[in-house]
Amino acid sequence: MYDGPAVFRQLEILMSDSSLFQSASMGAPKPSIILRPGQVALPEGMERYVIAGGGSVIVPVETGDKISVVDMEGKQACELIGVDSAGRFDANVLSEKPNASAEGIQSILSADDESAMRAHASLKRRNIDISNARSVRVFGEDSPAGNRVEVTVGREGILVACVPGTPMDVELQNTTTSIELFIQRSRIRPASEAVLLPEPLADPVLDFRIHSATAESFTVKVGEYIQIIDVSGRQCSDFQAFAIDKLDKGKELGLDATITRTLTGMTNPVPGLPAKAFDSEMEPLVEIIQDTCGRHDVFLTACNSRYYDDMGYPGHVNCTDNFNTVLDAYSIAKRKGWEALNYFYNTNIDEANQLYFDEPWSRPGDYVMMRALTDLVCVASACPCDIDAANGWAPTDIHLRTYKANEDFKRATAFRMTPEAEPELTKETAFHERLSKLTRDYTEYNGYWLPNRFNNEGPIEEYWAARERCVVMDLSPLRKYEVTGPDAEALMQYCVTRNIRKLSPSQVVYTAMCYEHGGMIDDGTVFRLDQDNFRWIGGNDLSGIQLREQAKKLGLKAWVRNSTDQLHNIAVQGPNSRELLKEIIWTAPNRPKLEELQWFNFTPGRIREFGGAPVVVSRTGYSGELGYEIFCHPKDANTVFDAVWEVGEKYGLKPLGLEALDWIRIEAGLVFAGYEFCDQTDPFEAGIGFTVPLKSKDDNFIGKEALIRRKENPQRKLVGLEIHSQEVVGQGDCIHVGRPQIGEVTSGMRSAVLKKNIALARLDIAHAEFGTEVEIGKLDGHAKRIPATVVPFPHYDPKKEKPRS
Repeated sequence: MYDGPAVFRQLEILMSDSSLFQSASMGAPKPSIILRPGQVALPEGMERYVIAGGGSVIVPVETGDKISVVDMEGKQACELIGVDSAGRFDANVLSEKPNASAEGIQSILSADDESAMRAHASLKRRNIDISNARSVRVFGEDSPAGNRVEVTVGREGILVACVPGTPMDVELQNTTTSIELFIQRSRIRPASEAVLLPEPLADPVLDFRIHSATAESFTVKVGEYIQIIDVSGRQCSDFQAFAIDKLDKGKELGLDATITRTLTGMTNPVPGLPAKAFDSEMEPLVEIIQDTCGRHDVFLTACNSRYYDDMGYPGHVNCTDNFNTVLDAYSIAKRKGWEALNYFYNTNIDEANQLYFDEPWSRPGDYVMMRALTDLVCVASACPCDIDAANGWAPTDIHLRTYKANEDFKRATAFRMTPEAEPELTKETAFHERLSKLTRDYTEYNGYWLPNRFNNEGPIEEYWAARERCVVMDLSPLRKYEVTGPDAEALMQYCVTRNIRKLSPSQVVYTAMCYEHGGMIDDGTVFRLDQDNFRWIGGNDLSGIQLREQAKKLGLKAWVRNSTDQLHNIAVQGPNSRELLKEIIWTAPNRPKLEELQWFNFTPGRIREFGGAPVVVSRTGYSGELGYEIFCHPKDANTVFDAVWEVGEKYGLKPLGLEALDWIRIEAGLVFAGYEFCDQTDPFEAGIGFTVPLKSKDDNFIGKEALIRRKENPQRKLVGLEIHSQEVVGQGDCIHVGRPQIGEVTSGMRSAVLKKNIALARLDIAHAEFGTEVEIGKLDGHAKRIPATVVPFPHYDPKKEKPRS
């Protein structure tokens, strides 16, 4: 039985061209070594499933299969149910006898969400009846992270595994987390059976394989969905479509890549607003609904005989000829090179304006889903190219499914919290139902859809509302982790730069989290709920994973559990925010009233009254203004938002989107991951050196030695710039003193309240003195320059008097 960690480094051995030229004295050529740390490599015959909290998975099993269940984050129960091939509960399918009811799966099925609908559909598809089922329940409150239980399959049947949980109490930290399921097959399947297709997203209309080096044509009706699946990973598929009504009129107008790029303003259409692909008459034919890969090509034609001829492979099978063959049935004229949407092709343009390609990003099971906007004739291929990296040098199959028009598939891309994590489709926050009535302009952020700007007001009005009145913004994608246990304080003290031992219950502190070399993992806030209870809120999942890994490495009795999906939050910011919220936040007599809450403190509360929706309110924000954040369980989000919105009308409340949020945070000198800092930037270089109290924090913490060295020998510094031009500068613009480049802009904006053009920039320490005159390079960095002066930051309210007020 496999007993390694859930994440592995996959090793791929290839022969490199350079090795062929080694001299004979060096012996035989050595193979190239390619590491793929983001991909899970499993032993032969093993399958892996990650079951999200509140989710389930249904898998056929055979006698002798070994099942291994891993509690990834700790304290999470899991239910295993065996049913026979007819779908009836069978206590003998699993070697362990049932020890509990099946209330977990019943609870999941009773929910009104997409997970419940998928579970219902999967059970129905297999005629499974669990009304009288009992389960093998494993793990519990004392289960440590990484705890493993093994069960053997005693009789052929079907395994139903689920991860039950209750809605998290905002104070109790009883979140529901993921379980990892491994199945080591007793029978090693032939290669043709070994690759598992993902479960259909609904009952398919068409469901067929496009075998390697072939193509298939098919028709769909308006509104139907087309799902193109990369079966084994790193396999490309060309797609083309024609409107049937135009074919009937003798017009063969397929998808036009140039028109599509022009109308979307994107290199390829993506889920969201720029999602449609057009024909040469600018009529939309398909809309991209879901995409789990994110890297495709709409510049090149489908591969054709000319390409292979010129490469020295005359007669090589190609997608264009395959298209011509299968489109004969629709009397569509043959072409020498078919324009197409080239899915999973990893094509890009380099700095020299040259097109290049490499191995696809797609992994097994990745897919693109489109919606037909009219009746279509379609064609798709499994590209045959085996002479370069286009298909990872080894062409495989594509699978295609279509679904009825009445299905409701959400628009989504795929988000992976880490390179090796399972893809998660873009989610809607709990406040989406309310905010989506005010705008359709959404953008993907950290795995969620967030408003970019709102109808009627727009970012300029939203900006002024934040500075003069008050705004409400959705910050639910922030990552939340519950850190609990007798060693929780020791863990936090070791993993973040601030002195957590000085933090009292009900206080919040802003801090950095670093790697050993001093580079930043993340910035975030630590909430102390009690002596052994903390909540970490940061920008990405790597910080939570770092906490869990360090707890395991050090042998600390501390649990680190993800609560992001259980705790959504809005921020109410601006001069009127206190007056607004004190009308709707009720707190217990032993807690501070809303108007008594000091900066970087929090309190549990209720909406309006003792029996109202439970919330946690913190006096924190990301605006440079007086402000608060309200955290609640998703089930209470509409109640919370409605209360804020109703009372906020008399205080001039407006919604705030990401565009305006970026402006106010730049003015306030608030740093943003990927702009002001990354894993090569230490907190001093990121402008938040105040989060590293090297003199007052005696305890060791990760990166301390490196940060001492880097503080003593600074190389770069984050500064403000006042720009002597109204031309906007942005991230990545080079900064020069004379000919050499001495830094770059990290963020820039035209400040309405300050009436000047400003920026944040990281400069070589030799040129970071205030008053230094610099030039910002545009175009090639030399042909056009914009003068600027180095100044302190924040530009707006440098003494932080407004948020402290």
